[in-house]
Amino acid sequence: MSRVAVIGAGAWGTTLAILLAENGHEVVLWAFETDLASELNQLRENKRFLPGFPLPPSITATNRVEDIRPADLALFVVPTQFLRQTARRFRGAIDAGVTLVAAGKGIEEGTLKLPLQILAEELGTNAAAVLSGPNLSQEIARGLPAAAVAAANNEAVASRVQSALMQERFRVYRNDDPIGVQLGGALKNVIAIAAGVIDGLELGDNAKAGLLIRGIVEITRLGVALGARAETFAGLSGMGDLITTCGSRLSRNHTVGEQIARGRSLKEILAGMKEVAEGVPTTIAARELGRKHRISLPITEQVYQVLYETKDPYRAINELMTRSATSE
Repeated sequence: MSRVAVIGAGAWGTTLAILLAENGHEVVLWAFETDLASELNQLRENKRFLPGFPLPPSITATNRVEDIRPADLALFVVPTQFLRQTARRFRGAIDAGVTLVAAGKGIEEGTLKLPLQILAEELGTNAAAVLSGPNLSQEIARGLPAAAVAAANNEAVASRVQSALMQERFRVYRNDDPIGVQLGGALKNVIAIAAGVIDGLELGDNAKAGLLIRGIVEITRLGVALGARAETFAGLSGMGDLITTCGSRLSRNHTVGEQIARGRSLKEILAGMKEVAEGVPTTIAARELGRKHRISLPITEQVYQVLYETKDPYRAINELMTRSATSE
């Protein structure tokens, strides 16, 4: 048994803590909110973000940074836009030998940095991996089968994460393309917003299938330009995550697109959500990356205009459909 720190007590952080505890690890679950940490310890359930699933006895919640020591593994499960400031709080509390895991999905606004880059800048040269895949918290917490990928430049690091989390109902694969795995997990959220728009407008399965395929082409095009391997986007963190996020009503990003299509403002939608829809800020970052590297991202551009320029969703779909004819 090892001691694992899970930093971030949202739905996914809590789910990962439960999986780790089931695998025999002692888990410290760090919550940003002091009152949430107290509730978790008293009620033995995350009623705020993951109601209905009891916490195993080997999980202890805390709001104190120093309580995570000693740990062999530290999973950062916070939205990417808050990862830098969260990681900075743990300087001095995470020893040099601790393996870091980035379990959030996004691209930092302004810097255009990926989660592993942020952790390296804030916490130094610790061994680090990214965890990604088609992983809906509610389904995994219910015990339904799922698969994920642990990616790192060093195979031993990826194996360490794989070993900590792997179990009968949660299969973890290794991968040595962390750039591609991070980009797949981040960019699919932008496409999921577009998928929500299609569902909200009731445009049908043909339109949605076309969006998914052209979406993965767009993701791959940008990913390869940033140093990822094309084949990574055919895997769990690419097409796998895209299918799940674009098709499930449990997806926050899909919900944003669906509600936009029904006439609600972005501000109103976000104000009513308990957790962050990562695709909303990632749309800004992805658009900037595309322009910086001169990569055509037509779906991302239209999602940006719908979210931030109040473009009519029907008009956005029409412009995608009436672009100049080209080859696949």
